[in-house]
Amino acid sequence: MCCVPAPPVIELDPEGHVARFWGGPGAGYEWPESEHGIHVDHEDHVWIGGNAANDAHVLKFTSDGNFLLQIGRAGQSDGSNDTDDLGRPAGIRVDPVANEVYIADGYGNRRVIVFDAETGAYRRHWGAYGEPPDDTDLPTYDPTTEPIRHYRSPVHDVAIANDGLVYVADRTNNRVQVFQKDGSFVTEAFIRPETLGSGTASGVTLSEDSEQQWLFVPDGTNNVVWVLDRATLAVRDFFGRLGKNAGQFYRLHNLAIDSRGNLYTTEVNVGQRVQKFDRVGP
Repeated sequence: MCCVPAPPVIELDPEGHVARFWGGPGAGYEWPESEHGIHVDHEDHVWIGGNAANDAHVLKFTSDGNFLLQIGRAGQSDGSNDTDDLGRPAGIRVDPVANEVYIADGYGNRRVIVFDAETGAYRRHWGAYGEPPDDTDLPTYDPTTEPIRHYRSPVHDVAIANDGLVYVADRTNNRVQVFQKDGSFVTEAFIRPETLGSGTASGVTLSEDSEQQWLFVPDGTNNVVWVLDRATLAVRDFFGRLGKNAGQFYRLHNLAIDSRGNLYTTEVNVGQRVQKFDRVGP
């Protein structure tokens, strides 16, 4: 009763004022039914995914909303080994070194898939532990059993470090997995593995220092942000708690960082807000 729906893409200045907005259906592309995931690459291109049942694609735009590229076609997903279409893609990152786009794919599929960021040509994909992904039915997550060698939906986020390591958020398995860019498995870390429900590893964000010493992992079940030492993947700290007041979280979902080390969080469900956390100290 109170409100008007916001535009699909909103650009804010550092103080939170609206700078511009755009998005929605248009000529030459298929707008997602439910927007999910947004990434601004090294050339200021804006990438957008979607997690509705028919969202099998990602879109690339200029920063002012001019369409550039679509990868995949709406409603065309053929599972986790389809090299043309996606399956409700959740997270997107572009590697500026090779100009390749890595997609955490996703709410339907169980993989990471890589395309040429300029042409959209398929490059490679992999599942958990760097093995071929498998879409067979999986048992309910059980923290007392051995870790499963498959991703569960959703594969929710992906990040690329300056040293070339690739970090993947396997949300409901409560883990972050680490790979080389070719999909070779390196290691993994479990975060609060006794957690059930929607899991702890909702995302993975690297700190802004040159060594990228820290990983920040938003946890939408426990409603905290975990701080991991990137060298060891050990949890060093956390902040936040359940609630709707400032600094608290209600269904924490995604996390981003700026060049000054300030963090930005989003909340879904009835959280419905963005919060900014200023970097304090050196």
